[in-house]
Amino acid sequence: MNTKTREYTKEKIIEGVKLGITGVNGLMAEGRGEIFDLLVGEDISPPTMKSIKAAVASLILSEHPVISVNGNTAAILPKDLVLLSKELNVPLEVNLFYRTEERVGRIVEHLKKNGALVVLGERKKSIRLKEIDHARGIVDERGIYGADTVLLALEDGDRTKKLKDMGKTTIAIELNPFSRTARDASITIIGNVVSVIPEMTRCARVMKRTERGELERLVEEFKNEGTLHDQMRTMAKNMRDLITFNLNPGKEFLS
Repeated sequence: MNTKTREYTKEKIIEGVKLGITGVNGLMAEGRGEIFDLLVGEDISPPTMKSIKAAVASLILSEHPVISVNGNTAAILPKDLVLLSKELNVPLEVNLFYRTEERVGRIVEHLKKNGALVVLGERKKSIRLKEIDHARGIVDERGIYGADTVLLALEDGDRTKKLKDMGKTTIAIELNPFSRTARDASITIIGNVVSVIPEMTRCARVMKRTERGELERLVEEFKNEGTLHDQMRTMAKNMRDLITFNLNPGKEFLS
């Protein structure tokens, strides 16, 4: 992800703070991810594309998939989330670690202003998952509560494993391949949401017409641990290129 895009992401999160949909902690989280963003590179790597295809196939095959939305994703790419939701006919659900009903309502309204017709997650239809003891355990009974597949972006860690332990397929978009979220997810997509979500939408347009047997093959043959290892090797190469670039400024980085 280039510097211009990283600055855009920060600006959108700051705007989200002003709108009351993102906390200051969200901006801190964005800063922590910058080094991994740099190592992932500007282009979608082959391991990331493999994960994207497996994730989209899983969402298409699922009977009750849900896209979980937090403050940062709502601030950074609301229109892209709505497009993915509509392309796959998968509902959006607001789910927050630092939850207040006012903030949930603001995010719901923000997504609707960007084209969403229905957004789940408000208190009137909520239920608590006993397996999750913090605010992210408050879920919509029409959404995450009964979902068989949950797409998680910019996740906080422990919820990924707990949802998976409940029998749900968890798809995580994550920059750090070493994190708990990356290791515990059923399918981990290593990349920046700014690139990954639009690419998922492009894949969905094509894959909706793919035969069910081929979609099942993509999911069955996907191995999360092996794909993470491939991604680590890609990032190691990018690190070597970055070192070479700094030692030889005339050489173009990530050329």
